[in-house]
Amino acid sequence: MLNRRDLLTGTLAAAALGGFAPMAHAQRQLTMEEVFFDPEIPALGNPSGDVTIAEYFDYQCPYCKRGHKDLLDVIREDGNVRLVMKDWPIFGGGSLHASSLVLAAGEDYERALNAVMATPARLSNKDVDAALAAAGLDPKAMLAAFEKDIARVDGIIERNTDQANMFGFNGTPAFVIGKRIYAGAMDKEAVKQSIALARSEG
Repeated sequence: MLNRRDLLTGTLAAAALGGFAPMAHAQRQLTMEEVFFDPEIPALGNPSGDVTIAEYFDYQCPYCKRGHKDLLDVIREDGNVRLVMKDWPIFGGGSLHASSLVLAAGEDYERALNAVMATPARLSNKDVDAALAAAGLDPKAMLAAFEKDIARVDGIIERNTDQANMFGFNGTPAFVIGKRIYAGAMDKEAVKQSIALARSEG
């Protein structure tokens, strides 16, 4: 089982990739199935979309939060993109608390995700709980659900962390779109161009 303390203090295995590079440049060849189709991570957007975006993110990352609405807008406007949010809580306990509760939210996953992503960057556990409560969710019930489902949730976070390390990401956000990886924030136009490139490459 994942050691949650180690998760917060672990170091990356490789230097950051600049711009974008083929997935083959990762330290180990990760499969599309591993990155895009983890059955325990809910998919947003069009579940049958012809392009999948995987975003490695942290709930305390200001760039992740700033770009989240734009990312959702692009996906909604396109209509044929599938989005997988890959929790990578690298900024401390507040991030890990948020990931734990949201990943255990079940049918309320998307509402919980968007509620916490709409908060200011720095978060305490109380801030996370307040954001969830403001969205009409029950953080105490969500914590209880997480405690019953800790092995599954920790497994998701551990896999995401391993993948981010294999890609050599040194921070959030980081994206895998089609056959390419993108390290760093992306504006709406960059996301649109990356989707078009993914379609052109098949």
